[in-house]
Amino acid sequence: MLSSSAALAVSSLRAKEEVQLADCHVYLGSNPFRQLGAENPAEFIQGLARRGVTEAWAGAFEGLLRRDVANVNRELAQACQNSILRPCGTVNLSLPNWQDDVKRCAEDHGMRAIRLHPNYHGYDLKAPAFRELLPLAAKHRLLVQLVAQMEDERTQNPQVRVAPVDLKPLSGILQEMKESRIMLLNANAAMLLRHLQECPNVWSDFAMIEGVGGVETLLKTWPLERLVFGSFAPVFYWESARLKMQESALNAPQSSAVQWQNAAALLA
Repeated sequence: MLSSSAALAVSSLRAKEEVQLADCHVYLGSNPFRQLGAENPAEFIQGLARRGVTEAWAGAFEGLLRRDVANVNRELAQACQNSILRPCGTVNLSLPNWQDDVKRCAEDHGMRAIRLHPNYHGYDLKAPAFRELLPLAAKHRLLVQLVAQMEDERTQNPQVRVAPVDLKPLSGILQEMKESRIMLLNANAAMLLRHLQECPNVWSDFAMIEGVGGVETLLKTWPLERLVFGSFAPVFYWESARLKMQESALNAPQSSAVQWQNAAALLA
């Protein structure tokens, strides 16, 4: 039987575990189309911490359209230093020497993940460069985050309309490249369940999983161990991600898996 002091220590440890929250999908910087509130990194980080986020994986809005990717990633790494943010560097496969950006992300900035925006950068998943990237990322032990869409086409600037990424080729590619690890961001349920639920090396966030009890419903067909917490803040209000967890009937082990354990295992 535990002493009162030991019981208190165990209780404190459990409480600490319960508040762990890894948000695998946020952005820093200036969105090219609207002001969203991540322009000041310190204020954005404070806002996440107040909401109980203990780690957030951050990409850079500037990576969508800027061509000086090396500077974008250097600025992102500096903004994330000594904070709860984990930087996820941009790699633009349509630019020359993108392989150098992969290497810099891993070796110069100590990043553990890179973030791709194929639709904004003008290539699809059948591109030879995508097949070249996957083993290179695996060599550097980098998780690849692939953003399926940034927003609904109906709300986009009419001069900059960008269709969602076609994910159909991904299953076949990953069957060949079993060492690669892909985390899909902003995929909806149709994208996931149509092509990818049988791929053991594909993870997903739930930022664009819609409907009452959406997370609970998704987990009826999508593996628990391959779902992570992703808010897509500041494009989406962060509280919407919390509500998606609260309105779904998940038990404590399921909630812990989605909120931090699956993300931690990916980077172990």
